[in-house]
Amino acid sequence: MNSPMSRWARPVAILAAVSMVSACNVLPRVGPNKREIFAGSVQQQGDAFVVSVNDRVTRATAVAPALGFSSGFINASELGSDTIRPGDTLGLTIWENVDDGLLAAEGANATLLEEVQVDGAGFIFVPYAGRIRAAGNNPEAIRRIITAKLEEQTPDPQVQVRRLAGDGSTVSLVGAIGAQGVFAIERPTRTLAAMIARAGGVTINPEIARVSVIRGGQTGTIWFQDLFKNPQLDIALRGGDKVLVEEDTRKFTALGATGSQSLVPFETQTLSGLEAIAQVGGLLSNAADPTGVFVLRNEPAEIANQVLGRGDLIGAQRMVYVLDLTQPNGMFHARDFAIRDGDTLYVTEAPFTQWDKAISALTGTLSSVNTVSTAAGG
Repeated sequence: MNSPMSRWARPVAILAAVSMVSACNVLPRVGPNKREIFAGSVQQQGDAFVVSVNDRVTRATAVAPALGFSSGFINASELGSDTIRPGDTLGLTIWENVDDGLLAAEGANATLLEEVQVDGAGFIFVPYAGRIRAAGNNPEAIRRIITAKLEEQTPDPQVQVRRLAGDGSTVSLVGAIGAQGVFAIERPTRTLAAMIARAGGVTINPEIARVSVIRGGQTGTIWFQDLFKNPQLDIALRGGDKVLVEEDTRKFTALGATGSQSLVPFETQTLSGLEAIAQVGGLLSNAADPTGVFVLRNEPAEIANQVLGRGDLIGAQRMVYVLDLTQPNGMFHARDFAIRDGDTLYVTEAPFTQWDKAISALTGTLSSVNTVSTAAGG
Protein backbone atom coordinates (compact mmCIF):
# COMPACT_ATOMS: atom_id res chain seq x y z
CA MET A 1 0.00 0.00 0.00
CA ASN A 2 1.35 3.39 -1.02
CA SER A 3 2.03 5.90 1.73
CA PRO A 4 0.60 9.49 1.51
CA MET A 5 4.08 10.67 0.55
CA SER A 6 4.25 8.36 -2.47
CA ARG A 7 0.95 9.68 -3.79
CA TRP A 8 2.25 13.23 -4.11
CA ALA A 9 5.93 12.51 -4.69
CA ARG A 10 5.44 11.35 -8.30
CA PRO A 11 3.55 14.44 -9.65
CA VAL A 12 5.82 16.77 -7.69
CA ALA A 13 8.90 15.12 -9.12
CA ILE A 14 7.48 15.31 -12.66
CA LEU A 15 6.55 18.96 -12.24
CA ALA A 16 9.98 19.79 -10.89
CA ALA A 17 11.70 18.00 -13.74
CA VAL A 18 9.55 19.72 -16.37
CA SER A 19 10.20 23.10 -14.78
CA MET A 20 13.94 22.55 -14.76
CA VAL A 21 14.06 21.41 -18.38
CA SER A 22 11.92 24.35 -19.53
CA ALA A 23 13.93 26.86 -17.54
CA CYS A 24 17.21 25.65 -19.00
CA ASN A 25 16.09 26.52 -22.56
CA VAL A 26 17.43 23.19 -23.78
CA LEU A 27 14.26 22.23 -25.64
CA PRO A 28 14.11 22.69 -29.43
CA ARG A 29 12.30 25.84 -30.58
CA VAL A 30 11.46 27.46 -33.91
CA GLY A 31 12.79 30.80 -32.69
CA PRO A 32 12.30 33.47 -30.03
CA ASN A 33 9.05 33.63 -28.11
CA LYS A 34 6.86 36.69 -27.84
CA ARG A 35 8.38 37.80 -24.55
CA GLU A 36 11.88 37.68 -25.99
CA ILE A 37 10.91 39.71 -29.03
CA PHE A 38 9.37 42.43 -26.89
CA ALA A 39 12.50 42.39 -24.72
CA GLY A 40 14.53 43.33 -27.79
CA SER A 41 12.53 46.47 -28.47
CA VAL A 42 13.99 49.97 -28.38
CA GLN A 43 11.84 50.64 -25.35
CA GLN A 44 13.80 47.87 -23.58
CA GLN A 45 17.21 49.11 -24.81
CA GLY A 46 17.03 46.85 -27.87
CA ASP A 47 17.56 47.83 -31.50
CA ALA A 48 14.12 47.32 -33.07
CA PHE A 49 10.87 49.23 -32.78
CA VAL A 50 8.01 46.90 -31.81
CA VAL A 51 4.69 48.34 -32.98
CA SER A 52 1.18 46.94 -32.65
CA VAL A 53 -0.71 47.15 -35.93
CA ASN A 54 -3.78 49.37 -36.01
CA ASP A 55 -5.62 51.37 -38.66
CA ARG A 56 -3.12 54.24 -38.53
CA VAL A 57 -0.13 51.93 -38.89
CA THR A 58 -1.85 50.10 -41.74
CA ARG A 59 -2.36 53.35 -43.66
CA ALA A 60 1.19 54.58 -43.05
CA THR A 61 2.78 51.34 -44.26
CA ALA A 62 0.53 50.69 -47.27
CA VAL A 63 3.23 51.23 -49.88
CA ALA A 64 2.81 49.25 -53.10
CA PRO A 65 5.35 49.20 -55.96
CA ALA A 66 4.36 51.88 -58.46
CA LEU A 67 4.80 50.57 -61.99
CA GLY A 68 4.08 52.53 -65.14
CA PHE A 69 5.64 54.27 -68.11
CA SER A 70 7.13 57.74 -68.02
CA SER A 71 5.68 60.58 -70.07
CA GLY A 72 8.40 60.01 -72.66
CA PHE A 73 6.95 56.60 -73.42
CA ILE A 74 3.29 57.58 -73.10
CA ASN A 75 3.50 60.72 -75.25
CA ALA A 76 5.30 59.03 -78.15
CA SER A 77 2.86 58.87 -81.07
CA GLU A 78 2.29 55.75 -83.11
CA LEU A 79 4.57 55.28 -86.05
CA GLY A 80 2.97 55.63 -89.45
CA SER A 81 3.22 52.32 -91.22
CA ASP A 82 4.32 54.11 -94.41
CA THR A 83 7.24 56.08 -92.97
CA ILE A 84 10.56 54.61 -94.04
CA ARG A 85 13.45 54.44 -91.58
CA PRO A 86 17.10 53.37 -91.77
CA GLY A 87 17.25 49.59 -91.65
CA ASP A 88 13.87 49.08 -93.34
CA THR A 89 13.65 46.83 -96.37
CA LEU A 90 11.83 47.79 -99.57
CA GLY A 91 10.57 45.78 -102.49
CA LEU A 92 10.65 47.44 -105.96
CA THR A 93 9.00 46.45 -109.22
CA ILE A 94 9.80 48.48 -112.35
CA TRP A 95 7.95 48.16 -115.65
CA GLU A 96 9.42 49.61 -118.82
CA ASN A 97 7.36 50.47 -121.91
CA VAL A 98 9.91 48.98 -124.33
CA ASP A 99 10.96 45.46 -125.31
CA ASP A 100 14.65 46.05 -124.63
CA GLY A 101 14.66 48.10 -121.45
CA LEU A 102 17.37 49.28 -119.11
CA LEU A 103 16.67 46.80 -116.35
CA ALA A 104 14.41 44.05 -117.66
CA ALA A 105 15.82 40.82 -119.01
CA GLU A 106 15.43 40.01 -122.69
CA GLY A 107 11.82 39.19 -123.53
CA ALA A 108 10.48 40.77 -120.32
CA ASN A 109 9.38 44.27 -119.51
CA ALA A 110 9.33 44.09 -115.68
CA THR A 111 12.17 44.02 -113.17
CA LEU A 112 11.74 42.83 -109.60
CA LEU A 113 14.15 44.19 -106.97
CA GLU A 114 13.41 42.44 -103.68
CA GLU A 115 14.92 43.29 -100.30
CA VAL A 116 16.50 46.61 -101.06
CA GLN A 117 17.64 47.70 -97.60
CA VAL A 118 17.76 51.32 -96.50
CA ASP A 119 21.29 52.00 -95.29
CA GLY A 120 22.30 53.70 -92.06
CA ALA A 121 22.30 57.11 -93.73
CA GLY A 122 18.75 56.57 -95.02
CA PHE A 123 19.51 55.90 -98.71
CA ILE A 124 18.86 53.10 -101.22
CA PHE A 125 20.54 52.43 -104.56
CA VAL A 126 18.48 51.77 -107.70
CA PRO A 127 20.29 50.94 -110.96
CA TYR A 128 20.17 53.85 -113.44
CA ALA A 129 18.34 55.98 -110.87
CA GLY A 130 21.28 56.23 -108.49
CA ARG A 131 21.35 56.82 -104.76
CA ILE A 132 17.95 57.91 -103.49
CA ARG A 133 16.92 59.29 -100.12
CA ALA A 134 14.39 56.85 -98.61
CA ALA A 135 14.33 57.51 -94.84
CA GLY A 136 11.65 59.98 -93.85
CA ASN A 137 9.69 59.40 -97.07
CA ASN A 138 6.76 57.11 -97.66
CA PRO A 139 6.60 54.53 -100.48
CA GLU A 140 4.62 56.89 -102.72
CA ALA A 141 7.22 59.64 -102.47
CA ILE A 142 10.01 57.18 -103.22
CA ARG A 143 8.03 55.90 -106.21
CA ARG A 144 7.80 59.39 -107.66
CA ILE A 145 11.54 60.03 -107.16
CA ILE A 146 12.55 56.78 -108.89
CA THR A 147 10.09 57.39 -111.71
CA ALA A 148 11.48 60.86 -112.35
CA LYS A 149 15.06 59.53 -112.41
CA LEU A 150 14.26 56.73 -114.85
CA GLU A 151 12.14 58.86 -117.20
CA GLU A 152 15.32 60.48 -118.39
CA GLN A 153 16.55 57.11 -119.71
CA THR A 154 13.50 54.96 -120.58
CA PRO A 155 10.05 56.01 -121.82
CA ASP A 156 7.10 56.02 -119.40
CA PRO A 157 8.50 53.78 -116.62
CA GLN A 158 6.03 52.44 -114.04
CA VAL A 159 7.34 51.90 -110.51
CA GLN A 160 5.87 50.10 -107.51
CA VAL A 161 7.43 50.46 -104.03
CA ARG A 162 6.51 48.19 -101.13
CA ARG A 163 7.65 48.49 -97.54
CA LEU A 164 8.79 45.11 -96.19
CA ALA A 165 9.79 44.19 -92.66
CA GLY A 166 13.31 45.27 -91.86
CA ASP A 167 15.48 45.66 -88.80
CA GLY A 168 14.70 49.37 -88.70
CA SER A 169 11.09 48.65 -87.77
CA THR A 170 11.31 45.62 -85.49
CA VAL A 171 11.18 44.94 -81.77
CA SER A 172 12.67 42.07 -79.77
CA LEU A 173 10.39 40.12 -77.41
CA VAL A 174 11.96 37.85 -74.79
CA GLY A 175 11.04 36.20 -71.50
CA ALA A 176 7.81 34.50 -70.45
CA ILE A 177 6.02 35.02 -73.75
CA GLY A 178 4.42 32.64 -76.22
CA ALA A 179 6.88 33.19 -79.05
CA GLN A 180 10.17 34.90 -78.36
CA GLY A 181 11.84 36.57 -81.28
CA VAL A 182 12.10 39.65 -83.49
CA PHE A 183 8.83 41.02 -84.81
CA ALA A 184 8.15 43.73 -87.36
CA ILE A 185 6.13 46.79 -86.37
CA GLU A 186 3.21 46.56 -88.75
CA ARG A 187 -0.15 48.25 -88.93
CA PRO A 188 -1.85 45.86 -86.46
CA THR A 189 1.12 45.76 -84.08
CA ARG A 190 2.13 49.35 -83.55
CA THR A 191 1.42 49.26 -79.79
CA LEU A 192 2.88 47.21 -76.94
CA ALA A 193 -0.35 45.36 -76.10
CA ALA A 194 -0.93 44.41 -79.73
CA MET A 195 2.65 43.20 -80.14
CA ILE A 196 2.42 40.98 -77.03
CA ALA A 197 -0.79 39.49 -78.40
CA ARG A 198 0.93 38.93 -81.75
CA ALA A 199 3.69 37.00 -79.96
CA GLY A 200 1.22 34.66 -78.26
CA GLY A 201 0.64 36.45 -74.97
CA VAL A 202 2.32 35.71 -71.65
CA THR A 203 3.02 32.20 -70.38
CA ILE A 204 2.99 32.96 -66.64
CA ASN A 205 0.29 33.98 -64.19
CA PRO A 206 -0.99 37.31 -65.61
CA GLU A 207 -1.55 38.61 -62.07
CA ILE A 208 2.20 38.82 -61.40
CA ALA A 209 3.54 39.31 -64.94
CA ARG A 210 5.64 42.45 -65.44
CA VAL A 211 6.33 43.95 -68.87
CA SER A 212 9.44 46.08 -69.36
CA VAL A 213 10.30 48.11 -72.46
CA ILE A 214 13.92 49.13 -73.01
CA ARG A 215 14.35 52.03 -75.44
CA GLY A 216 17.82 53.46 -75.73
CA GLY A 217 18.84 54.46 -72.22
CA GLN A 218 15.28 54.40 -70.86
CA THR A 219 13.37 51.54 -69.27
CA GLY A 220 9.69 51.49 -68.38
CA THR A 221 7.83 48.71 -66.56
CA ILE A 222 4.14 48.00 -66.12
CA TRP A 223 1.97 45.23 -64.73
CA PHE A 224 0.62 43.09 -67.56
CA GLN A 225 -2.92 43.28 -66.20
CA ASP A 226 -2.77 47.07 -65.91
CA LEU A 227 -1.70 47.24 -69.54
CA PHE A 228 -4.79 45.40 -70.73
CA LYS A 229 -7.30 46.76 -68.22
CA ASN A 230 -6.33 50.38 -68.91
CA PRO A 231 -5.88 51.07 -72.66
CA GLN A 232 -4.66 54.58 -71.88
CA LEU A 233 -1.52 53.04 -70.36
CA ASP A 234 -0.58 51.32 -73.63
CA ILE A 235 2.34 52.83 -75.54
CA ALA A 236 3.46 53.07 -79.15
CA LEU A 237 6.47 51.00 -80.12
CA ARG A 238 9.64 52.19 -81.78
CA GLY A 239 12.09 50.30 -83.93
CA GLY A 240 14.79 48.73 -81.79
CA ASP A 241 12.61 48.45 -78.66
CA LYS A 242 13.33 45.46 -76.43
CA VAL A 243 10.35 43.98 -74.59
CA LEU A 244 10.91 41.72 -71.56
CA VAL A 245 8.11 39.77 -69.88
CA GLU A 246 9.04 38.30 -66.51
CA GLU A 247 7.47 37.06 -63.30
CA ASP A 248 7.35 39.32 -60.26
CA THR A 249 10.52 38.78 -58.24
CA ARG A 250 9.18 39.90 -54.84
CA LYS A 251 9.34 37.38 -51.98
CA PHE A 252 8.79 37.17 -48.25
CA THR A 253 10.15 34.72 -45.67
CA ALA A 254 7.83 32.64 -43.50
CA LEU A 255 9.20 31.24 -40.23
CA GLY A 256 7.88 29.84 -36.99
CA ALA A 257 4.64 28.01 -36.25
CA THR A 258 3.20 28.14 -39.78
CA GLY A 259 2.23 25.44 -42.23
CA SER A 260 5.36 26.11 -44.29
CA GLN A 261 8.70 27.69 -43.46
CA SER A 262 10.29 28.94 -46.65
CA LEU A 263 11.04 31.81 -48.99
CA VAL A 264 7.65 32.53 -50.56
CA PRO A 265 7.08 34.38 -53.86
CA PHE A 266 4.24 36.86 -54.16
CA GLU A 267 1.25 35.39 -55.98
CA THR A 268 -0.62 38.68 -56.38
CA GLN A 269 0.28 42.32 -57.03
CA THR A 270 -0.63 43.20 -53.45
CA LEU A 271 -0.38 40.85 -50.47
CA SER A 272 -1.90 41.34 -47.03
CA GLY A 273 -0.76 39.80 -43.77
CA LEU A 274 -3.79 37.52 -43.73
CA GLU A 275 -3.16 36.40 -47.31
CA ALA A 276 0.50 35.73 -46.51
CA ILE A 277 -0.52 33.52 -43.58
CA ALA A 278 -2.96 31.64 -45.79
CA GLN A 279 -0.35 31.30 -48.55
CA VAL A 280 1.96 29.33 -46.22
CA GLY A 281 -0.78 27.04 -44.94
CA GLY A 282 -2.07 29.08 -42.02
CA LEU A 283 -1.07 28.86 -38.36
CA LEU A 284 -0.32 25.49 -36.77
CA SER A 285 -3.35 24.92 -34.55
CA ASN A 286 -1.40 22.78 -32.09
CA ALA A 287 1.58 25.10 -31.76
CA ALA A 288 1.01 28.71 -32.93
CA ASP A 289 0.31 31.66 -30.69
CA PRO A 290 -2.29 33.82 -32.50
CA THR A 291 -1.32 36.78 -30.31
CA GLY A 292 2.29 36.55 -31.54
CA VAL A 293 2.25 37.06 -35.31
CA PHE A 294 5.14 39.35 -36.23
CA VAL A 295 6.25 41.04 -39.46
CA LEU A 296 9.92 42.07 -39.45
CA ARG A 297 11.05 44.77 -41.87
CA ASN A 298 13.70 47.40 -42.52
CA GLU A 299 11.49 50.46 -42.91
CA PRO A 300 12.56 53.65 -44.72
CA ALA A 301 12.98 56.59 -42.35
CA GLU A 302 10.06 58.56 -43.79
CA ILE A 303 7.63 55.72 -43.10
CA ALA A 304 9.16 54.84 -39.72
CA ASN A 305 8.82 58.47 -38.58
CA GLN A 306 5.19 58.49 -39.65
CA VAL A 307 4.42 55.19 -37.90
CA LEU A 308 6.10 56.28 -34.66
CA GLY A 309 4.91 59.88 -34.74
CA ARG A 310 8.47 61.18 -34.85
CA GLY A 311 10.63 63.23 -37.17
CA ASP A 312 14.16 62.59 -35.98
CA LEU A 313 14.88 59.12 -37.38
CA ILE A 314 17.46 58.92 -40.17
CA GLY A 315 18.07 55.90 -42.39
CA ALA A 316 16.30 52.57 -42.50
CA GLN A 317 14.87 51.42 -39.17
CA ARG A 318 14.31 47.89 -37.89
CA MET A 319 10.58 47.54 -37.32
CA VAL A 320 8.65 44.65 -35.80
CA TYR A 321 4.92 44.86 -36.47
CA VAL A 322 2.68 42.85 -34.15
CA LEU A 323 -0.57 41.26 -35.35
CA ASP A 324 -2.81 39.96 -32.59
CA LEU A 325 -5.42 37.80 -34.29
CA THR A 326 -7.38 37.35 -31.08
CA GLN A 327 -8.32 41.03 -30.80
CA PRO A 328 -11.80 42.10 -32.01
CA ASN A 329 -10.26 43.89 -35.02
CA GLY A 330 -7.19 41.65 -35.25
CA MET A 331 -8.30 39.77 -38.35
CA PHE A 332 -9.26 43.04 -40.07
CA HIS A 333 -5.87 44.56 -39.28
CA ALA A 334 -4.14 41.46 -40.67
CA ARG A 335 -6.32 41.66 -43.77
CA ASP A 336 -5.45 45.32 -44.36
CA PHE A 337 -1.76 45.27 -43.41
CA ALA A 338 0.41 45.14 -46.57
CA ILE A 339 3.28 42.68 -46.84
CA ARG A 340 6.23 44.03 -48.82
CA ASP A 341 9.21 42.60 -50.65
CA GLY A 342 11.82 41.20 -48.24
CA ASP A 343 9.49 41.00 -45.21
CA THR A 344 9.82 38.20 -42.66
CA LEU A 345 6.59 36.72 -41.32
CA TYR A 346 7.28 35.03 -37.99
CA VAL A 347 4.73 33.26 -35.82
CA THR A 348 5.71 32.42 -32.24
CA GLU A 349 4.84 29.21 -30.48
CA ALA A 350 2.12 29.15 -27.82
CA PRO A 351 3.45 28.98 -24.22
CA PHE A 352 2.01 25.53 -23.60
CA THR A 353 4.05 24.14 -26.52
CA GLN A 354 7.24 24.22 -24.46
CA TRP A 355 5.50 22.31 -21.67
CA ASP A 356 4.37 19.67 -24.16
CA LYS A 357 7.93 19.37 -25.45
CA ALA A 358 9.29 19.13 -21.91
CA ILE A 359 6.87 16.35 -21.03
CA SER A 360 7.71 14.50 -24.23
CA ALA A 361 11.41 14.88 -23.53
CA LEU A 362 10.93 13.37 -20.09
CA THR A 363 8.74 10.48 -21.21
CA GLY A 364 11.75 8.23 -21.56
CA THR A 365 12.99 9.05 -18.07
CA LEU A 366 9.85 8.33 -16.06
CA SER A 367 11.53 5.22 -14.64
CA SER A 368 13.86 7.53 -12.75
CA VAL A 369 10.86 9.40 -11.38
CA ASN A 370 9.33 6.13 -10.29
CA THR A 371 12.55 5.35 -8.44
CA VAL A 372 12.31 8.66 -6.60
CA SER A 373 8.72 8.09 -5.58
CA THR A 374 9.46 4.49 -4.50
CA ALA A 375 12.33 5.65 -2.34
CA ALA A 376 10.14 8.29 -0.76
CA GLY A 377 7.55 5.69 0.18
CA GLY A 378 10.14 3.17 1.26
